[in-house]
Amino acid sequence: MVQTVNLKKAFGARVLFQEINLKLDAGKRYGLIGANGAGKTTFLKILSGEEEATEGEVQVQNGKKVGTLSQNQFAYETYSLFDTVLLGNKRLYDAIKEKEKLYMEEYTDEIGERLGELEIICCEEDPTYEYDVKITKILEDLGFPSSEHQELMSTLTGGNKFKVLLAQVLYPKPDVLFLDEPTNNLDIETIGWLENQLQHHDGTMVVISHDRHFLNAVCTHILDVDYKQIREFSGTYDDWYIASTLIAKQQQTDVNKKLKEKEELEKFIARFSANASKARQATSRQKQLDKLDVGSIQVSSRRDPSIIFRQKREVGKELLTVKNISKSYDGELVLNDISFTVEKGDKIALIGPNGIGKSTLCEILMEKVKPDSGEVFWGATIQNGYFPQNATDIIKGEMTLYDWLRDFDREADISEIRNCLGRMLFNGQEQEKKVSSCSGGEKHRMWLSKIMLEQPNFMVLDEPTNHLDLEAIIALGEGLLEYPGSVICVSHDRELLDAYANRIIEIQNDGSIIDFKGTYEEYIESKE
Repeated sequence: MVQTVNLKKAFGARVLFQEINLKLDAGKRYGLIGANGAGKTTFLKILSGEEEATEGEVQVQNGKKVGTLSQNQFAYETYSLFDTVLLGNKRLYDAIKEKEKLYMEEYTDEIGERLGELEIICCEEDPTYEYDVKITKILEDLGFPSSEHQELMSTLTGGNKFKVLLAQVLYPKPDVLFLDEPTNNLDIETIGWLENQLQHHDGTMVVISHDRHFLNAVCTHILDVDYKQIREFSGTYDDWYIASTLIAKQQQTDVNKKLKEKEELEKFIARFSANASKARQATSRQKQLDKLDVGSIQVSSRRDPSIIFRQKREVGKELLTVKNISKSYDGELVLNDISFTVEKGDKIALIGPNGIGKSTLCEILMEKVKPDSGEVFWGATIQNGYFPQNATDIIKGEMTLYDWLRDFDREADISEIRNCLGRMLFNGQEQEKKVSSCSGGEKHRMWLSKIMLEQPNFMVLDEPTNHLDLEAIIALGEGLLEYPGSVICVSHDRELLDAYANRIIEIQNDGSIIDFKGTYEEYIESKE
């Protein structure tokens, strides 16, 4: 359905990829993965025609419709929600709008003839005459009641604008879908809805995402951007990850040391499984591994961060008590009489839809925001580590990475400062570059370096996975699982929640909470 012929992209002397010859077939859903800066988004833009290749060409089968997720959330500010979605089929939108305009004019034979032509277009693009029903349903599925469908896009928050853009690209049911980070700004419930939609896509799809659960749920194949090549692999992201890790271990292990290799592999599978203690999941991973054809997989050139959270001191009996916390903004109740106690060993996933009050609760816990009523009591032995949602905005200036981190603890050992940066893949000269030149992902890795240096015994993390790549998110899950202290973490990444959480607190629409002792998977099962 889509084919690339000798595709190359270079920026000056820097080659992102070259000699790319791929055939992307109907019925296959491809996850496009690779390290930050490898060229994933560039490749997707070339496929969709938004960007020119340096050499080669992209061929799309004649007559096939292509849908590309718009990344410009402010491109439709003067359009209604309904019309923004309808614009997903520009030909139908133009025909409908011209018909509406002509109906307002005095009838002439010329107008009658034109209305006939427009009717043919509408019939071709919408044979069942159900465009309004379909658009209404998809918007309602995304949480927009019909009473809001004629409101302007300018009235929506960023996350809700993005939902409408998703509706825009999905509504026409294009034969070919190109999606760049479609789960960004979405809450868990909406991501689940999107997964279901894409699982029923019959055409060709290429998607970039840092959400491992999402990739596993929707992708049948993986396209790995590495070594200036793009290799195709049949299977989910987990299949690819286990296979590539196995190859690395096989290369590192002598042929005569099969028993040691087997032991290392079993440990890896157990650790990698979302809930390592569950034998059935570890068994499932092993069965997947037994079926894999790993012959075509090369060792990845990507480096995995090493996230190790230690604590300087052991906690006492009292950790955190929250009593009757309430908070309102502009007369709207956000948190309603919330109470809970955190005990030793609790690793809490704080969840809920976008805008429900998760960040507000974190800021109240960290005394950044005052509640309208209620109190927060921290134990005398607690030393906090905090990852704010706006970490990328806070990290700025002309300091080097090393000096920025050193500023937080002048007494820290120089080698430990460099080690904390090194674990987050800032090695050698990279530690001397200026903070202002860092990307969002690099700033998040810097903040994790800061927390590792601080060695707190209680962490409050608000959306730490934003901007992180898949390898860093996996490392974060392992770090939280092994962390000896307690943690409250806000995230929409379900694989991360599965990896570490043994308690779930969900904020409800009325501002109250559900407090569940158990894993995220167990919580979902209990709700069902």
